[in-house]
Parts: sequence; structure tokens; C-alpha cells
Amino acid sequence: MNWPEQLIIVRHGQSAGNIARDEAHEAAIDRIPLTARDADIPLSALGEAQAQALGQWFSKLPPDERPTVLLSSPYLRALQTGQIFRDCGGTVAHEPICFDERLREKEFGVLDGLTTVGVANVFPDQAEFRRLLGKFYHRPPGGESWCDVILRLRSVLDTISLHYRGKRVMIFTHQVVVLCMRYIIENLDEATILDIDRQGEVANCAITEYRFNPGDGSGDGSLALARYNVTAPLNQQSTPVTTAPDAIAGRRG
Repeated sequence: MNWPEQLIIVRHGQSAGNIARDEAHEAAIDRIPLTARDADIPLSALGEAQAQALGQWFSKLPPDERPTVLLSSPYLRALQTGQIFRDCGGTVAHEPICFDERLREKEFGVLDGLTTVGVANVFPDQAEFRRLLGKFYHRPPGGESWCDVILRLRSVLDTISLHYRGKRVMIFTHQVVVLCMRYIIENLDEATILDIDRQGEVANCAITEYRFNPGDGSGDGSLALARYNVTAPLNQQSTPVTTAPDAIAGRRG
């Protein structure tokens, strides 16, 4: 057995960047009005409530169904989601949250903070490159393509299989990371994962869960998808569900 017993991947709660992005798109302006680095954008009040609902839902599960390992993107909104989840009883009270920079948000380089309209106005050449290459392969100057994100996530999964065999692992991360994890774990192709992306955003604090499948016992087994983009914990706590992309251009399409 080379995999955890359970792997739960959670997108962070709604952030201040989500709100600012929506307002910028509605106003049709080029740049999202944020003064902090993307890494320093905190949860909104609703995002905190979403993380609380997630933690409270897990706190009601039997102890052998709660995560025993917490991993997080170092970005503030992901860390805060993990901390609130833990403080609300989602796992052992003092379980450490381990940072892994490979779980960080996709980097957008020169397009960082621009709306879709802004990319077309400020960097029309990049808008055309993205149209031609597609979001899977397009790498903006100073940024990453989805392929670049996938490359760093492959090593994350190697680390998880090496150090957390048989454990129940929960990851707090970002929308593109959730999708790229699916691409790797389920051995998907570009068309399939982009079709999943087009069907709808990954909701804030939604659960994507894998469980270990031993197969016929002749090999190392595999991780099998148990649920994707599930918001039941929020629904049961009567907490609003949000699905807005993060405060960076070019998420959809």
C-alpha cells in the first residue's frame, strides 16, 4: 500500500480577492483593486463562516473518519481555512498544519491582478496566445501553465505516498490545484479535465475526496474518486455556497 487511506482536497473559503474580482468584472475595469500580494489575501467574513461550517461538520463524524494529517498551501486564505477547520473540531485540536509551497495557487506572472477585459486591453498578444494555445498550455511571462502546476503536484503526490501511507490526509489549496490533482490521480487527458472545469467552478470549501482502493491485492492499489466538489457540509450548516474564481485573470475558458 503506497497511498493514504483517504485524501481530501479542499478549496479555501471565499476570500477578499474573490469579492474584489467580481466587482472589477462587473465594472468592466482592467485591474482588480487589491493592494496586497495574492499570497497575503485573507478570507472574507463569509469565507470564515464556510471554514467553520466545514470544521463543524467534520467534528460530528466518528474520530476514525476525521483527517489525521493537514497539509496547506502557504497562501493566507488556505492557511486560515485550515486553522478555522481545526479550531472548530474538524481534527485533533493541536494537529499541526504543514505548509507545502507546491500546493500554492497557479502563478499568473504579468497577468496577475488583471480581469479578462484587462488582459485583452493591456496584453492583447497574451490574450491571443492563450486563445491559440488554450489555458492548459499557455504560460504567461513570469507565470505558469496548467502543465507547470501539474509538474509540481506530481512531486507532492510522491511525498504523500512516501510519508502518509495509510493516513487520512486533508489538503487546503486552490481551484486550479484541485483540478490538476484530479488530472494526475485519475490519469485524465487535457480535454477531459478542461471539460470538467467548464462544467462549473470548484466551490469554496467544497470537498473532493479519494479513498484507497486495494484492487486485487497484487499491486500497490490506487486512489478512487469518492466525491467531487461536494458542498454538503456548508448546506447542512445553512452557510452560503460561493464559486467565484480567485482574484486573478484568465481562470475560465
